[in-house]
Amino acid sequence: MAKEGPNWDGLLKWSLAHSDGTQPTRNLSEEDKKWFMEAMQAQTIDVVKRMKEITLVMQTPEEVLEEHGVTPTDIEDMLDELQEHVEAIDMANDLHSIGGLGPLLNYLRNSHAAIRAKAADVVSTIVQNNPKSQQLVMEANGLEPLLSNFSSDPDVAVRTQALGAISSLIRNNRPGVAAFRLANGYASLRDALSSDSVRFQRKALSLIQYLMQENFADSNVITELGFPRSMMHLASSEDAQVREAALGSLLELAKHKADESGSSLSDEDAKLKQVLQDRIESISSMSPEDLGAAKEERQLVDSLWSAYFNEPSALRQKGLLVLPGEDAPAPDVASKHFEPALRAWAANSPAAANTSSSEKKEAPLLLGLGPPSQ
Repeated sequence: MAKEGPNWDGLLKWSLAHSDGTQPTRNLSEEDKKWFMEAMQAQTIDVVKRMKEITLVMQTPEEVLEEHGVTPTDIEDMLDELQEHVEAIDMANDLHSIGGLGPLLNYLRNSHAAIRAKAADVVSTIVQNNPKSQQLVMEANGLEPLLSNFSSDPDVAVRTQALGAISSLIRNNRPGVAAFRLANGYASLRDALSSDSVRFQRKALSLIQYLMQENFADSNVITELGFPRSMMHLASSEDAQVREAALGSLLELAKHKADESGSSLSDEDAKLKQVLQDRIESISSMSPEDLGAAKEERQLVDSLWSAYFNEPSALRQKGLLVLPGEDAPAPDVASKHFEPALRAWAANSPAAANTSSSEKKEAPLLLGLGPPSQ
């Protein structure tokens, strides 16, 4: 049976024969040029033209598509193709120019859950690390349907993909973060933590941790809404990535506790201690292979223990923090910076300051925040 399409093997052999340096270069004949260009063009897609064609389909009413035999699966496949095209930032930004962004955002309200989910996935690709497209989606009011799907869609896959798109949209995007807060996005994040979907939980924890890193005040909101209790519950999840994300979020909260007049988890310390003890016991019983895979979890558990209880964890005493062949973790500065609230208050009290000044005539040069204003 004859092969169809360009003879790529022949093209490769011809190219190697004329470019390996063993023969002098020669001018191509018109016949060679024509054959070469036809072979290339046969495999070349005009991406902008194809994106315009996809845009036309997205603009076509659903009932008309059904009349012409276009199925929801066909639409998903088309969105898959569009996603491949917009992975290039230039193409992602061009989608708006050719009129395709609005129809794509309209698919977030499609009657088929799979299409709503896929549309959110494409939006996530468009806006990820792309300030221009982030702005274009915000201006097109694209955050609203994403928030609606995230908070109330009956399909958890749709909610998960909407959360992923929101996360990509508001990262390094202050107006996006502000709009997320105003829309009560934190309440939906709290609900996501109680979901049965580990993928949904992981995405929620990732965004929570980012928001706390970006804004100190967000850690207070998260504590007031009861997130720590959910995080402690997820720190015992059967899913390793969920456990690590929950422990990482708790550690992010710990970074702010010394700056408060009281620990952000003061009412939950006993529960947290039990959770960490359970994790230490579980880690201690792991096989060597599982221990190696749990490197990040081991370090998070030890850092959390040091941060909240001002002492090394049992993992250090058992020699399980650093296994043979592993690099040692960064120096333990948690006990210095994440002191218990009473200790931190005592260190900054006027009496302590007077004692320190009487012992030292010259104060050292300090890099960082000065003493609290009186």
